[in-house]
Amino acid sequence: MDGILTCPLCTLPTTGVAICAGLFSLGAAYVYINNQAIKKAQALAAAAQPVPLTAVKADGSRASYSSDVSPAPQSPDDPNPATLFRLQQLFEVNGDKLSQIAKHMVAEMKKGLATDEATMKMIPTHVVRRPKGDETGSYLALDLGGTNFRVCEVILDGRGGTRVRQSKHTVTDDLKSGTGAALFDFFAECVKSFLLADDQKNITEADLHSTEYKLGFTFSFAVNQVSINEGYLLTWNKGFSASDCVGKDAVVLLQDAFKRKKMNVSVTALVNDTTGTLVSHAYTAPDTYVGVILGTGTNAAYVEKIENIVKYKKDPHGARDMIINTEWGAFDDEMVVIPRTKYDHKVDRGTAHSKSWTFEKLISGMYLGEIVRYILADLVKTGEIYIVGGSKSKTLSVPYAFETAFMSRIERDHSLDLSDVRTVLEDLMHIPNTTLADRRLTKAICEMVGKRAARLSAAGVAAIVTKMNKLDGCTVGIDGSLFELYPHFSNRMRDALHEILGFSADNIVLEQARDGSGQGAALIAALAGKLTN
Repeated sequence: MDGILTCPLCTLPTTGVAICAGLFSLGAAYVYINNQAIKKAQALAAAAQPVPLTAVKADGSRASYSSDVSPAPQSPDDPNPATLFRLQQLFEVNGDKLSQIAKHMVAEMKKGLATDEATMKMIPTHVVRRPKGDETGSYLALDLGGTNFRVCEVILDGRGGTRVRQSKHTVTDDLKSGTGAALFDFFAECVKSFLLADDQKNITEADLHSTEYKLGFTFSFAVNQVSINEGYLLTWNKGFSASDCVGKDAVVLLQDAFKRKKMNVSVTALVNDTTGTLVSHAYTAPDTYVGVILGTGTNAAYVEKIENIVKYKKDPHGARDMIINTEWGAFDDEMVVIPRTKYDHKVDRGTAHSKSWTFEKLISGMYLGEIVRYILADLVKTGEIYIVGGSKSKTLSVPYAFETAFMSRIERDHSLDLSDVRTVLEDLMHIPNTTLADRRLTKAICEMVGKRAARLSAAGVAAIVTKMNKLDGCTVGIDGSLFELYPHFSNRMRDALHEILGFSADNIVLEQARDGSGQGAALIAALAGKLTN
């Protein structure tokens, strides 16, 4: 059209040029968005591919990388990412696996309630009631939990509160592996010294012979308990192997030791430490239905309906519930559900009870440090850690030289140069000239082993509350140094519970039950007629 400007691409008159420009803008925007979507899809596809070890950071996370760009060189202060990745694969137990473990434990618990031949012994404790919190009086307790041994006098105030006077002792390795008579004579002598040391009562040796004392005995080992004050030792664990004890009544062994010391002490209750923890915590928190020990050793007790205890043939005399000592340390001794590493097998083979109490060897304080020691020794051989001084350390080759307390100390170290880790390695383990990379890898290994222990412990708790059908609300009293003192142990347990139980985990309260085993033994001894069958 003469005199009228047209768009060269669409032949529209000038009045349509603006419209055409708008269409071009929309088209360009579409192309840009489409290109961005393609790039995002390509990035997601790349992320789904297996990650090369060069793309794994020291903390185990994925590093950003491009196939066109070489990864940044590793800092000399960082651990070998390939070593980290390999160990993480060995020790990680994800939520799905934890759920599988918990389900298997429930099945094993049911087997143990039906027969004494099951792996988990599920021992009836004959404690058929829990305290109300209004009990009063002063009572003795002897608490053998493992390496540490205590004599306690527990005063109940009738309002759910207690006062405790106690003396602490260490059971030496010689006593653990000596004769049963020597071991129990040591216990009796400690009780004697404790009573004579009470300045307020001015007790004499003559009083020990003439006055009767009632005592609850917390004996934290597997027993076939046939009554409240009669139980036969099934097997030692926790490093004990004293002779002439297995198959014997633990109450008689202690009672005979008191007679040899000419002491008039009556052992009125034989209590497992987990049962004592449950009863003691229930004195102050009535909704406590589970007691757990997470210390040198580990175990759990809970309240079960007597009708579910198929193997219990005695007359319950109207009682509906009974506390069951699970002896969960032997869970999965068949090794069918929990993944084990070569280091776990090495620890197991190095114990006096190989292929038994294998769950305990994965989660208790007695063994965690030893697992770490085997890992470190292995990495020294492969040249992946302590390259300068690892081979010079004789301490690293000594069984149990790397204590679980070292792991706790190492995990607490958040200094830039990990100075406390250096102190443990160089001063206590005698590994000279450690590098920052060495110390970071050591800390990561401690975290892996400690985290796995906490998560496996949570799987056990999840199994018990599921078996009791208490997902709507339950308090779990937990005693022991791991739960109380090991960094992040309790929080790692709570996180794992949420992965296993979902929102129901909010109803499960994990509480510190300090000194539960000693107070519980005194409570059960004092109230044997009311609390026991």
